[in-house]
Amino acid sequence: MNSLNISFPLERNDVVSLLQHFNISPTRQRIEIAEFLFQRPQHLSAEKILDGVTEAGNRVSRATVYNTMGLFTNKGVVREVLIDRERVFYDSNTDAHQHLYNVDTGELTDIYDTEVDKIVIPNLPEGLKVVDTDVVFKVASE
Repeated sequence: MNSLNISFPLERNDVVSLLQHFNISPTRQRIEIAEFLFQRPQHLSAEKILDGVTEAGNRVSRATVYNTMGLFTNKGVVREVLIDRERVFYDSNTDAHQHLYNVDTGELTDIYDTEVDKIVIPNLPEGLKVVDTDVVFKVASE
């Protein structure tokens, strides 16, 4: 995962530069979505993004949010964190890290590699190497 060394929150001109860095055309709606995403390191569902962008007074459709998040994920602007088929979060923190998902509260928290005791990488077939990991520890109250 590429670290961009983002200083949150990103201002509008920084958002435009970020999108251009990833060869994404900075349309009004993409800028508004990215401005909301990059207020701070956070994990947001597409619905939360839609709510936040519209609450800020911007007009954007649900389809535009989903399409934009797909584009941002494919280009590496954000990380997509799949909890299950019903729960997908978009992570504005692109630093290398893993996640802790609290099943009881629905909260997703960053865990850095220094906090993980050991993740064992299996023996890989010849010619393959690990390029990234995406581990989600799911926890619940006892």
